[in-house]
Amino acid sequence: MASLKDLQNRIKSVKNTQKITKAMQMVAAAKLRKAQDAAERSRPYSDRIGAVITNLSASMAGSEGAPKLLVGNGNDDVHMLVVATADRGLCGGFNTNIVRKAREEITAIEAVGKTVKIFCIGKKGHEQLDRFYGDKIVKMVSLKEHKTVSAAIAAELGGDITDMFEAGEFDVCHLIYSRFENVMTQVPTVKTMIPAIGDLGRQSMKEGEHASDDVFAPDLKGAAYEYEPDEEGILEVLLPRNINTQIFSALLENSAGEMGSKMAAMDNATRSAGDMIDKLTLTFNRSRQAQITSELIEIISGAEAL
Repeated sequence: MASLKDLQNRIKSVKNTQKITKAMQMVAAAKLRKAQDAAERSRPYSDRIGAVITNLSASMAGSEGAPKLLVGNGNDDVHMLVVATADRGLCGGFNTNIVRKAREEITAIEAVGKTVKIFCIGKKGHEQLDRFYGDKIVKMVSLKEHKTVSAAIAAELGGDITDMFEAGEFDVCHLIYSRFENVMTQVPTVKTMIPAIGDLGRQSMKEGEHASDDVFAPDLKGAAYEYEPDEEGILEVLLPRNINTQIFSALLENSAGEMGSKMAAMDNATRSAGDMIDKLTLTFNRSRQAQITSELIEIISGAEAL
């Protein structure tokens, strides 16, 4: 049995840990509101830009001059998975759930004879994927040095992906991130970024399998739209911006999900620390009472011997 001194040290240590987890919970709760608002504000813009592209694609998809970012390059042999996770841990299963979704996608794509490449955004996702798919990771970007997620960061990442596509390094690009629902629920999600229409990378898979991509169906309410300049000129600007927007929105969703998951994880850790303190205190009191009783028996026995 541990001595009273050892029990006191353990109780003190757990109390210090409880203070840390409680502080981290409060910090995550404070950051969550701002991150959640940013994620929710990004959704209408992301949805609308997708609706415009869907509307424009109706007249462009069948033409020979359709942009490759819109219809693809005609192949679907090489798939790029852009896996966005957090750079820090202590947020429950947030990062693990995203990586698990990525592994499911990798398995499904390779099962139909396709090649997979991985673009990691976030240190934690890279650490987990590197154990099993280190040879497939072509790039890793850490956002740890950036205090907040910005459109400039997303534009830089989007530019890298677009350049890799134009260089012929992959045919289809999927974005994997965690969509924020509420503090307790973050849903690992897959979106196809390239091509912007259709799902060429999954045509050979079972119908409905991994069909987690958002589908835009704009309601024109009978109105006829005319675009100036022409569709090709608009798409030339809009398609790269759509990639940047999807990445930016995903990073904002991840930021909110990370804070929500961290708040829940630190709350559970604080409660567990409290339960451990109660148990250690009870053990300490029992040991102390036993020691006092033993000392009293020794004193009484010595007095009677005299």
